[in-house]
Amino acid sequence: MSDWLIPDWPAPDRVKACVTTRAGGVSLAPFDSLNLGDHVEDDPAAVAENRRRLTDRFAIRPAWLRQVHGIDVVEADPSQVATADASWTATPGIACAAMTADCLPVLFCDHAGTRVAAAHAGWRGLANGVLEATLDSLQLPADQVLAWLGPAIGPQAFEVGPEVRDAFTAQLPSTAQAFVPSHNAGKFLADIYALARLRLAARGVTAVYGGGLCTVTDPRFFSYRRNPRTGRFASLVWLDQ
Repeated sequence: MSDWLIPDWPAPDRVKACVTTRAGGVSLAPFDSLNLGDHVEDDPAAVAENRRRLTDRFAIRPAWLRQVHGIDVVEADPSQVATADASWTATPGIACAAMTADCLPVLFCDHAGTRVAAAHAGWRGLANGVLEATLDSLQLPADQVLAWLGPAIGPQAFEVGPEVRDAFTAQLPSTAQAFVPSHNAGKFLADIYALARLRLAARGVTAVYGGGLCTVTDPRFFSYRRNPRTGRFASLVWLDQ
């Protein structure tokens, strides 16, 4: 367990969550070692073993997704791999999972511990409304929702062009504060954590925790920007049996 992270948020006892790291698996370099992504040219047998170790440790059934940087949300179903970027469930033992390697994973639950959700938010999904779509799927009052922001590319590493800034500020002008000029002319450094907090706050969700772990600079995590040929770690949330 010391290889993995447990989110620090005031979720009810019934809500469980975990973030895997690179450690504790069987994949060889450059996917070493707990790669959970089956789409990155890793040995399928190694990925299967890594997933087995995760599911056995927590006695859960993860609902893996085929993530496409969109905003579709599905009810978590371990029996199929849906094309979507977020999932929710009210069924104990089924884990909503977001696989990332720089994009932002966001976990959700409610104060009563009746529903959970996980979203994969790259900048496109974030700008297009994947977090808002996930909130809609929970069908809960905003003041009953808690969110936790998992490890993602940090604000000192996330250089973007003006089109990214414009995509956010056109919808929510206050997001301008999440961009600062880069040393490269015409570029900006974007704070994806701040962007997520602002988008969630605009929907009335202010109980937001986490943030601050940079996948690019923290070697515990896979990072596509650090090494384009790399694995994926997972952020998972579920209801206890």
